[in-house]
Amino acid sequence: MLYNILYPLAHDWQFFNLFKYLSFRTGGAIMTAMIISFLIGPAFIRWLKSKQGEGQPIRADGPETHFKKKGTPTMGGLMILFSVTVSTLLWVNILNPYMWLVLFVFIGFGVIGFCDDYAKLTKSGHKGIPGKLRLFLEATIALIAVLSIMVLTAGPLGSSLAFPFFKDFMIDLGWFFVPFGIFVVVGGANAVNLTDGLDGLAIGPIMISAASFGVISYLVGHFAFSEYLQIHYVKDAGELAVFCGALVGAGLGFLWFNAPPASVFMGDTGSLSMGGALGTIAVVTKHEIVLGIIGGLFVIETLSVIIQVVSFKTRGKRVFKMAPIHHHFEKEGWPETKVVIRFWIISIIFALIGLSTLKLR
Repeated sequence: MLYNILYPLAHDWQFFNLFKYLSFRTGGAIMTAMIISFLIGPAFIRWLKSKQGEGQPIRADGPETHFKKKGTPTMGGLMILFSVTVSTLLWVNILNPYMWLVLFVFIGFGVIGFCDDYAKLTKSGHKGIPGKLRLFLEATIALIAVLSIMVLTAGPLGSSLAFPFFKDFMIDLGWFFVPFGIFVVVGGANAVNLTDGLDGLAIGPIMISAASFGVISYLVGHFAFSEYLQIHYVKDAGELAVFCGALVGAGLGFLWFNAPPASVFMGDTGSLSMGGALGTIAVVTKHEIVLGIIGGLFVIETLSVIIQVVSFKTRGKRVFKMAPIHHHFEKEGWPETKVVIRFWIISIIFALIGLSTLKLR
């Protein structure tokens, strides 16, 4: 919005020329979202406590150390939703269509997560809205987003799958790109959701992934850089760097309150919205496979659940002491903070590998 209002004034006041630059506006989005989170956090957490009573239900079969978390409020993702949305609208070019699609998925998945969190709180259990209904709602939102992306992206690029490490190799999936794109968006959302189980565990890799895709969005949307790096140019995709910056800033603000011992949990409200948004950005920038690399930690968490379920149903035995895998290491005796920090390190390694695909072609 500031871009649309102030940049036209650059003809008379040179200072406003700053708003032309994505790097400046992305930095502004980071700082704005972070400051908003810091300012609203304490009052918002007090309000959540007053409304939720016992807070998020604690699993009876979970690690014993989690019982002391009883009373910690959930739905902290609302704070992230507010901070990111306000900051993004303030610093982005509001005429950019991709930005509105990402915000549509971000807020839409946030609403689904809110309903799921609310159902868990009112039922005082771990079952929120029915799983099939939740997946249907997520897939519907993702379907609208993917179809819109295919229309907005010029030529066959909109329905094509790009491969990292290969500069010219693409496969035009045609209409098969629709279910693939839905899988990326919905899968990204639920993978992040499964990772959210320890204080500060999910928000760290989310910020790392958001920062990585901020770089990717900027480069993909810049013709000169995309030509130099031999990656596929997507017109107007660079504006998504502003959203990614807002996500990093809001994540930093949220982590202040979510660091062990957490004062608030993000809940499905936060994890589904952020995961869905990252999946949508990956589809826009044609880096769907790279999302699986950068978000490798989310993939591992998801695979651990799948392996555990399949093994128990087919063999009657569990592979892990508890799934997702972060709980397995807790059961092994690792302190919660050690699990969180080591998983952050793993996430950074995956991000570096994913970013290396931009040059190694």
